[in-house]
Amino acid sequence: MSRKNIQLTEKLEEYIFRFSVRESSSFQKLREETARLAQANMQISPEEGQFLNILTKISGAKRIIEIGTFTGYSSLCFASALPEDGKLLCCDISEEWTKIAKKFWKETGLEQKISLKIGSALETLQVLLESRTSPEWAPGFDVGPSSIDLVFLDADKENYPNYYSLILKLLKPGGLLIADNVLWDGSVADDSHQEPSTVGIRKFNELVHKDPNVDISMVPIADGVSLVRKK
Repeated sequence: MSRKNIQLTEKLEEYIFRFSVRESSSFQKLREETARLAQANMQISPEEGQFLNILTKISGAKRIIEIGTFTGYSSLCFASALPEDGKLLCCDISEEWTKIAKKFWKETGLEQKISLKIGSALETLQVLLESRTSPEWAPGFDVGPSSIDLVFLDADKENYPNYYSLILKLLKPGGLLIADNVLWDGSVADDSHQEPSTVGIRKFNELVHKDPNVDISMVPIADGVSLVRKK
């Protein structure tokens, strides 16, 4: 095995935040509002958000799907990195949480780049694959196989393997899948953990690792992020 990653102490995490994160007041307000929710741990960190933002810029993505929006922090990170003609489709099951997201999309002036589909993301992806024209809930959004530049997966963990097969069909060659929570608080490496969420992520990680049609890098940022590039 190679040299282990440095252990992040609280002091080091504060250092990273101080010298890496550039967070606007709207982003900070959203983060603080979300922190008051019982499910606040579902929000990505600002460090991870900035990582997503720069990946979007590096990739040159114009069409992005986000699977799992919550209160919208990650969607702001993606939308703010898109070019003027870029579009982001957000998929979630909660009207309550995404109501907060919509408020901040408007506040940041990014709402014209973002569409929202409430409902099963698996069904939404299937519709996008089979459609010939943009659905009414995603006007101007590209559809059909090999139409998407980037997908962010941060939804129900037990379905990660099912999402994977659909996402690969939607991604363009060279397109990028960013999968969040692939370490799942370390439980993926402990076989005594057999919860559906852990099993789902574990199976997803194995599928990706064995797939000759993609390039992969698992990055130990936050709760683990896998970068999966379709060949």
